[in-house]
Amino acid sequence: MLMGASEGGFEKGFPNLNTDTIRDLIEQGLPGARAVVQGEDGVHFEALVVAEAFRGKLPLARHRLVYATLGELMGGEIHALALRTLTPDENGSA
Repeated sequence: MLMGASEGGFEKGFPNLNTDTIRDLIEQGLPGARAVVQGEDGVHFEALVVAEAFRGKLPLARHRLVYATLGELMGGEIHALALRTLTPDENGSA
């Protein structure tokens, strides 16, 4: 399932995988989303993602939406991603 990552395909496409790259991928994949990504070691990350697309969805469905924006990087170059996923309303009251 992770053929591209194991063959180095993503390594070439994302040679400097960092928090900015992950933020950009999430925000491009979820139009209107805002993401704040942290991670010091380059393989373990934390993200707060705020998106209207999460409205009415359970946490697992929200996480799957975010994982889909990152594709095969999950489990490859990104070993771990801790997520906090909120709608704009939830973020305003958090």
